[in-house]
Amino acid sequence: MALLDVGTIWAEPASLVSMRGQEVLARFPDAEIREVDSHWAIPELHGNAGNVSRWVRVKAENLVLGEKKALTVRPNGRSADFIAPSSANGCAMACAYCYVPRRKGYANPITVFTNVDDILRAVSRHLARTGPKPEANQCDPVDWVYDLGENSDCSVDATISDGVADAIAHFRGLAGAKASFATKYVNRDLLDLDPQGSTRVRFSLMPREDAQLLDLRTSSIDERMGAIEDFRAAGYEVHLNFSPVVLREGWQRRWAALLDELTDTLTPDTRAATACEVILLTHNEGLHEVNLGWHPKAEDVLWRPEAQEAKTSQNGQENVRYRVDVKRRAVARFRELVGVHAPWLTIRYAF
Repeated sequence: MALLDVGTIWAEPASLVSMRGQEVLARFPDAEIREVDSHWAIPELHGNAGNVSRWVRVKAENLVLGEKKALTVRPNGRSADFIAPSSANGCAMACAYCYVPRRKGYANPITVFTNVDDILRAVSRHLARTGPKPEANQCDPVDWVYDLGENSDCSVDATISDGVADAIAHFRGLAGAKASFATKYVNRDLLDLDPQGSTRVRFSLMPREDAQLLDLRTSSIDERMGAIEDFRAAGYEVHLNFSPVVLREGWQRRWAALLDELTDTLTPDTRAATACEVILLTHNEGLHEVNLGWHPKAEDVLWRPEAQEAKTSQNGQENVRYRVDVKRRAVARFRELVGVHAPWLTIRYAF
């Protein structure tokens, strides 16, 4: 199935008549348009248990247009200094561990927000209030870093509207700030946007055996690795996102092989400019039950009650993570693997 084969567009009235909404409609001229009062309240999509068996099809065939109401910039301190208001949520890809479906019920097709200009103005106001970055930190030595894609994949969103292109252009002219987003999709149209170092792309990588089981409908690991040098040449800052690290039999051997491959294939200049983040798997009981309905093989490695414990995340959700003792040893071991197999690679944070 194609990544997007949109047959139905669900749209709030204001987003439907907006310039950006009309731009999206023009890209999918054959789609049926259905007006809804709220992008959050679509019974046919959200909370519909009958959609479990159509998990991938719902993602591919449905698109939602709405307006972002909450324009709050939130502190982060891990991937970025701040989380910008999202210009989209949901995704057409189908990673088995994705946390977004936990909030949106049994389906999470892409919702594109059409008021991107409001979102970017909110970022500019926040930067003006915050002022220059006083000192270097693990997010960046100079700029405040704003994560653009907390609830979506910006590389995919850019195939739907020009909102991502506008954001990259906005940060290009925003002194003291840098945009950032993680991606599992190689969109080579982004190479033409001339970010001039003002946008950081974090390519998510994992061993191929894990990706083939868990990263469904994404660009292959070969494609992602092959894009690193091209995106650097196009003016992006490129980092790596090792996420999630799934503790399963042979995980150390597979990650060591991936790190060796990066060492062998990246140029010295790219190695010197690259940093990474390491994130061990966090799961969710509700998502576990959903996955059993459409991709049970993934749960053979994601759901390990003997090694996991309950966790309340920063957003208040009740999730499941590896036990503290298991996680501590795994993080330490991962750092050792990087030290041996990719000693050039700076770990910005690992948890």
